[in-house]
Amino acid sequence: MKKLALFLMLVPCFYLSQMKTGTFSDLEVQQKENPKPVVIHLYTDWCSVCKIESFRLSKDKELVNMINDHFYFVNFEAEKTKEKIYFQNQEFEYLQNGNSGIHELALALSKNKNQPVYPLWVFLDKHQNLVYYQEGQMTPEKMKQKLLEISAL
Repeated sequence: MKKLALFLMLVPCFYLSQMKTGTFSDLEVQQKENPKPVVIHLYTDWCSVCKIESFRLSKDKELVNMINDHFYFVNFEAEKTKEKIYFQNQEFEYLQNGNSGIHELALALSKNKNQPVYPLWVFLDKHQNLVYYQEGQMTPEKMKQKLLEISAL
């Protein structure tokens, strides 16, 4: 009976897949060792669309495998990340505004410099050149299409 219970507890673990996420610090080191295209996802903890989108994207096993195998993925919380970030030879800091704030990097990556739209997707090629930018929700189907296009570059 114990073996059956243990088996039933472990079986779901084999079917779960997770996107490997990194930080901008990791990205700099990884790009030197093994250059790959980069997917940057900017979100906030208060954004309900961001939460729904993340759930849907992480449920698509084909998409998760595609990202894990061929891309670097950075999940960036734009309003809570407070450490200095070095990216593309520049230093970015958190900008405090009373009880809240925003990271300079979020503003730098956004086309709307006053207030980024969330979720925000930035796709870079392996040389860190911008190849695709999207404000708003990304479906798993559209994500796979864009990743295939970027892989072909």
